[in-house]
Amino acid sequence: MFETSNLTAGDVMTTAVITVGPDTTLRQAARLMAGKDVSALPVVDAAGAVLGLVSDTDLVRRDEAAERRRDWWLAMLADGQDLAPEFLAAIAANDRPVAQVMQRDVVSVAATAPLAEVAGLISGKHVRRVLVVTDGKLAGVVSRADLIKALARSGG
Repeated sequence: MFETSNLTAGDVMTTAVITVGPDTTLRQAARLMAGKDVSALPVVDAAGAVLGLVSDTDLVRRDEAAERRRDWWLAMLADGQDLAPEFLAAIAANDRPVAQVMQRDVVSVAATAPLAEVAGLISGKHVRRVLVVTDGKLAGVVSRADLIKALARSGG
């Protein structure tokens, strides 16, 4: 179906992409994802070059690790030990920049990439989206939902 299509990533990509900078805090990124109902945010520099991607999965993994640390520290406190600097740092972990947890190896294509290639990457790499990059800068995103919409429009 996609193999015979003339559609490209540029034809179906979402161009109104919400991005964050590398210094955006995890707390800010989580609020932005929730407020805009998105599951990931491309991380770009001031020039628009892609640095990585921070997803809800990255935030959950970070939160699970923080939960384990918090339980350990609470057990120590129950034993009468003083608050350690590491515990205080763990509490402030939500103020860490997304650059510390983002995925750096993101799957990306050119806007001219055939949609069959994009579908193959999403399926083969087990990702939910592929970033579209033009001249080293983020041009858009093709998500699984974008592929389904394209499939529906084509009558396939």
